[in-house]
Amino acid sequence: MRYKNWIGGKWVEAKSGKYFSSTNPADPADVLGEFPRSDRHDVETAVKAADRAFAEWSRVPAPKRGELLFEVAKLLKERKEELSQLMTREMGKVLKEARGDVQEGVDMTYYIAAEGRRLHGYVTPSELPHKTCYAVRRPIGRIAVITPWNFPLAIPTWKIMPALVAGNTVVWKPASDTPRLAYELAKIFDEVGLPDGVLNLVIGDGNSVGIPLAQHPKINMINFTGSTDIGREIYKYGAGKLNKVHLEMGGKNPIIVMDDADLELALDGILWSAFGTSGQRCTACSRLIIHRPVYKPLLNLLAERTKKLKLGNGLDPKTDVGPVVNPIQLKRIHEYVELGMKEGADLLIGGKVAKKGELAKGSFYEPTIFADVSPDMRIFQEEIFGPVLAATPAKDYDEAIRLANDTTYGLSSSIFTRDIYQAQRAIEDLETGITYVNAGTIGAEVHLPFGGIKDTGNGGREAGQTALDECCEWKTVYIDYSGRLQKAQGID
Repeated sequence: MRYKNWIGGKWVEAKSGKYFSSTNPADPADVLGEFPRSDRHDVETAVKAADRAFAEWSRVPAPKRGELLFEVAKLLKERKEELSQLMTREMGKVLKEARGDVQEGVDMTYYIAAEGRRLHGYVTPSELPHKTCYAVRRPIGRIAVITPWNFPLAIPTWKIMPALVAGNTVVWKPASDTPRLAYELAKIFDEVGLPDGVLNLVIGDGNSVGIPLAQHPKINMINFTGSTDIGREIYKYGAGKLNKVHLEMGGKNPIIVMDDADLELALDGILWSAFGTSGQRCTACSRLIIHRPVYKPLLNLLAERTKKLKLGNGLDPKTDVGPVVNPIQLKRIHEYVELGMKEGADLLIGGKVAKKGELAKGSFYEPTIFADVSPDMRIFQEEIFGPVLAATPAKDYDEAIRLANDTTYGLSSSIFTRDIYQAQRAIEDLETGITYVNAGTIGAEVHLPFGGIKDTGNGGREAGQTALDECCEWKTVYIDYSGRLQKAQGID
């Protein structure tokens, strides 16, 4: 089946008339459809549609905008299993994780829909008599949303739902690896009767769609999740237009395990954080920092547990680790593994492209653990975005914190310890936007801020109340009912 863009409330073909296929990374013979190869001409049409729709949509009362999102959430919930199955087929994550991805989209949509009845401003006393002062939120305008493939439903809802409830219009470019999930979400908006042009879906690659969209003079804000290198380029395009730009980028997230930790609990957290979604999460644990007294025992236990993980198609309920998203990513991961061996790290387990039996058809990489990784190695410093874990010993708490912070990224972090003093110190000392105590580095609740520091982002946060801060402007209002001209305070 051939799918189309959704622009101005209509399903339309790309101007180029060209298409590409979306296939299952576990089995490329499983084709999910053909999708438009859009370009700057389609971007132009979509931005014009968003521009036309903005004035009317921004005047719809926010509670009414929220009511429409409640209808979207209802359909997402009803179609959870169908969407989860499609997600596993399109990008590979195991079915139980795909269900979690969809559920996060449901939760975010319900949460933000309710904000339509709040969208809190604030009132403050004036310094002058008979004068009222307050501040209200106003929409920014036309927002470009550019989303990744690893959370193809959750992340779009993080960005689109707050933008819409705040009264903005959106042009959305999803990842080229997951166009089918984008189509299904847009289809739900179409079914609930979202006014024409409020949300526009343009499918295509970064050069043909993403860059023209970010550069477009009518776009007032860019909201991007992806790699740090591309994020830097996006930032430049926004800066040239004085756009607001929200960037959510890479991570090199550490788990610290101290000698007093519950090792079985730590093992569960490490395996889930390092190899869930085949390590393709910005919050994945890719660095393991272990207190020396438990370094070798923990690594031995970890290697044994990792050997038991089953690679396979994510639709198989016995599968623990699915494929990586495509052959290009598979090649990139293996190049990093080869680099780690050249750098002198000890390959404990894995390190190969999986080619046995049914695995040979897809993009499967063995869960991989390196031991004795030093901070000067690239596999310690650079984001690999695959099932590769680098383990490093630390002589004490202070060295563990130094190692954890020795990176340009700062998204998520974790410490396993029974010592309340060390746990509280770690919360203060770890240079990340998120810290977990006695849990892995991944997972987010939709009512709390999500984001990082350093090269992970540019200061903004998604989810929670901060999601609204990102897609709103503040307007301050003064009402003088004194009946005379009151000059500034201190002037008679």
